[in-house]
Amino acid sequence: MSILNIVLVEPQIPQNTGNVARTCAATGARLHLVEPMGFRVDDAKLKRAGLDYWHLLDITYYENLDDFFEKNKNGHFFYFSTKATKIYSDAEYPDNSYLVFGKETAGLPEDLLFANPEKCVRLPMIDNSAARSLNLSNTVAIGVYEVLRQWGFPELKTKGELTKFDWNSR
Repeated sequence: MSILNIVLVEPQIPQNTGNVARTCAATGARLHLVEPMGFRVDDAKLKRAGLDYWHLLDITYYENLDDFFEKNKNGHFFYFSTKATKIYSDAEYPDNSYLVFGKETAGLPEDLLFANPEKCVRLPMIDNSAARSLNLSNTVAIGVYEVLRQWGFPELKTKGELTKFDWNSR
């Protein structure tokens, strides 16, 4: 199976991280959490948002961004930011892609973005200073499913089943 990595740099809101963890569990993506975080991993809000999916996660923690990059040198990094000029769906995501997201209050460090302009992507939004950005967990889900769509949804169930009826009986 192709490897998809989701990186949250200094996440601040436990519910967002819990929702991202649930997305990772449901898609087989690996989760990377870069400290410092605005909550403890045993936070009840974090667990509630991720429900009972924590045992399905492949999760790694890092002391800081330097620690993350030191331990993940061979990946293909894509930096999601409202400051990027390239649309996320225009990028091609190879195996072992890392989708990197900044903290809710400030995003990713601008020096990181400036050093990697060709790998910075954004979700299109209206031009309105009052709508600064989408929710972090929603942005992660959109990014994850774009990568998986490009890859043909490997090893994911693509057809559902009814509980009271059979689709094939129509």
